[in-house]
Amino acid sequence: MEFIVYIFGASFIFMALALLFAYQRSRHYGLFLMGLTYAASAGLALVLMHWWPLLAGFILVWMLRLLGLDPDSKER
Repeated sequence: MEFIVYIFGASFIFMALALLFAYQRSRHYGLFLMGLTYAASAGLALVLMHWWPLLAGFILVWMLRLLGLDPDSKER
């Protein structure tokens, strides 16, 4: 079970880094919040070595998306 937490925690950290890099380029506030949420949930999961912070972080990011904090696509 620890390996799964490590794998998903690492993927959440990579998603957080990608979102924070995108925030740096676009200055869209929602990207910052989503990146911070992914990073916090991955950090908490790796410190506690439990799966529930990853699930909570994923749900919180989807709630931010549903609130309209994700950037719009320019292809629309």
